[in-house]
Amino acid sequence: MKEFEIHDQQSAPEASKPLLQKSIDAFGSIPNLHAIMAEAPTALAAYQDLHEQFLNTSFSAEEKTVVWQSINVEHDCHYCVPAHSAIARAMKVDAKLNDALRDGEPLGDDKLEVLRDTTLAIVRERGVVSDDVLQRFYDAGYTQQNLLEIIVGVAQKVMSNYINHFAQTPVDEQFQSFVR
Repeated sequence: MKEFEIHDQQSAPEASKPLLQKSIDAFGSIPNLHAIMAEAPTALAAYQDLHEQFLNTSFSAEEKTVVWQSINVEHDCHYCVPAHSAIARAMKVDAKLNDALRDGEPLGDDKLEVLRDTTLAIVRERGVVSDDVLQRFYDAGYTQQNLLEIIVGVAQKVMSNYINHFAQTPVDEQFQSFVR
C-alpha cells in the first residue's frame, strides 16, 4: 500500500502552504495530521475551519474535551487520543477527567456524563438519537445550540480519526508522553 507523505512547506501542494503556515502559527510546528492532510488542501482547510468553529462553541474547555475524547476513544484513534490529551492539558482540563474519558470510567460529574452519553449516541447511531437521550440531554441543562455544536465536533473528529486510520499518522513527539 502506498504511504501518505508527511508534507512540509516545501513538499506541500501550493494551496496547502499558507494552511501549513497557519498550523505553525497556531501550534509552533506542523502537526503530522496537518502534514498528511496537506495532500488535499480542501481537507486541511476544512479541518482547520472545523477546529476553529468547535473552539468557538459555547462549551467549556472540559465539555470540549468530553466531546473530542469521547469520539476519539470510540473511533480508537491512535493519534487523536494522545493529541487531545496534550490539548486538554494546555486548556487546563483536569487530568483525571481526561483519564476517565480515555479509560471509559465514570467522569464524576453528572452533566458531563450526559454530554458523553449524548455524543456517543450521536456517533454510534449516526445521528438517529432517541427521544430519551435527547430529553436527558436537555434535562441536564444543555440546549439545542449545544446539540448542534456537538455535530461540529463530530464532523471535525470524523475527518481526523478516519484520516489517521488509513494514513497511520505517526504521533508527534510533543504528544508521545500521552501515548499509552
